[in-house]
Amino acid sequence: MSLGVLISLAAYFILMLGIGVYAYKNATGNSEEYILGGRNLPPAVAALSAGASDMSGWLLLGLPGALYASGLVEAWIGIGLFIGALVNWIVVAPRLREQTERYDNSLTIPAFLANRFPSQGGTLRMVSAVIIVVFFAVYTASGLVAGGKLFQSAFDGSYQVGIWLTLGVVLAYTVVGGFLAVSLTDFCQGLIMMLALIIMPAIVLYAGEGGGFGQARETLSGIEGFTLGWWTSDMTFIGFISLLAWGLGYFGQPHIIVRFMAVKSVAAVSTARNIGMAWMGIALIGAIGVGIFGRAYVERNGVSIEDSETIFIYLAENLFPGLVTGFLLAALLAAIMSTVSSQLLVSSSSLAEDFYKLVLNKNASETTLVTVGRIAVVAVGIVAALIAGDPESQVLGLVSNAWAGFGAAFGPLMILSLTWPRMNGAGAVAGLVVGAVTVGVWIFTPLKAATGLYEMIPGFALSWLAIYAVSLATADQGEFRSAQASPAE
Repeated sequence: MSLGVLISLAAYFILMLGIGVYAYKNATGNSEEYILGGRNLPPAVAALSAGASDMSGWLLLGLPGALYASGLVEAWIGIGLFIGALVNWIVVAPRLREQTERYDNSLTIPAFLANRFPSQGGTLRMVSAVIIVVFFAVYTASGLVAGGKLFQSAFDGSYQVGIWLTLGVVLAYTVVGGFLAVSLTDFCQGLIMMLALIIMPAIVLYAGEGGGFGQARETLSGIEGFTLGWWTSDMTFIGFISLLAWGLGYFGQPHIIVRFMAVKSVAAVSTARNIGMAWMGIALIGAIGVGIFGRAYVERNGVSIEDSETIFIYLAENLFPGLVTGFLLAALLAAIMSTVSSQLLVSSSSLAEDFYKLVLNKNASETTLVTVGRIAVVAVGIVAALIAGDPESQVLGLVSNAWAGFGAAFGPLMILSLTWPRMNGAGAVAGLVVGAVTVGVWIFTPLKAATGLYEMIPGFALSWLAIYAVSLATADQGEFRSAQASPAE
């Protein structure tokens, strides 16, 4: 490893730890500060924190790897995600910011659901907390897999050591600084990721002799199984819909929508949305460029890459000087750590607020809850590291499963709880359970292989139907009248 790489990575780690110390001194005095940063995030911080915690190592490993292997047709995932994120900012963000504060200052998604539907409050908190912890353990594992691959590919080190080093750094600033540390580090990491995704595609496209768009098209057009078109002859309608359906997942991702709860005001949401969507557009275009132009560069130079998800790492090491390589690898670490830290914090918040306080110690003090939250961060992180232990794990595969689980379980639930007053607690429980179970059944039975349908689609549809049908079939417990009496959105 060159001195330049070491300097860049050392500077990155010092920055992250410094932010953790700053946040510890300024926003960890009580549960609201540790879990939501005191609901005082500036729009830019909220926007980039949501984006960085969303994209993860998937943005720099999974998506470029899929495009590298198959071609531009995989970009439909990114298009679906962009549309879903935009609708999420418009429909969910302002309503969730207002209603979570109005309903007894809810600090977590399970707490909001319990306060919104008091007839099933205990059940909703317990069931949603279990779903959050289980799926986040898998989701967090995908980030640690990315960290292991980075350490193995870039530094010729041990995959297992890479997992534990990644987790160790994330735990250091998350345990210490809580939500404010996670959000501020996300902001910095989002800027680093965006710069990397502007620099790399531009350099790779023109690297070496005969570069440029014309050369890239000529090189790629001769690769069997690779397409530069938006549609392939063997692509079915179900396959197309399954790619776009990734966008449905946004409405139910706790680590993303919790940023909506923390922005400093409802009025600031529109500013945050504009910043966040601009960032996301640049990042997705850059990731697509890395995959497509990276494949052209590799083919032109006769290089063989065993794992397509390491194309970003290969290009960073072979096309840039030490300091820039270190910066690009820091961008990859930023993508990984921003999501892992957010997921660990949301998981620990649910364990502390929705399990420990609800079941074990109803009179827990603020200091005790913050301590329990910190312990839970470490515990969930260790479980995720054990799940990530298989070096053959694929980042995109783990992300797709967890993304579908959250999207189906919480997506319809969040949309309808915020927009449909007639929804009741029984419907909420039904939607939560049906969505999660459907995704599990689709993954672990032959249904997915037989239909080719992404598990998000049946899970989301059946969850929505369950909420609607059960809410209308059961008597409301005053929740309908309470929602009607609430201020207009």
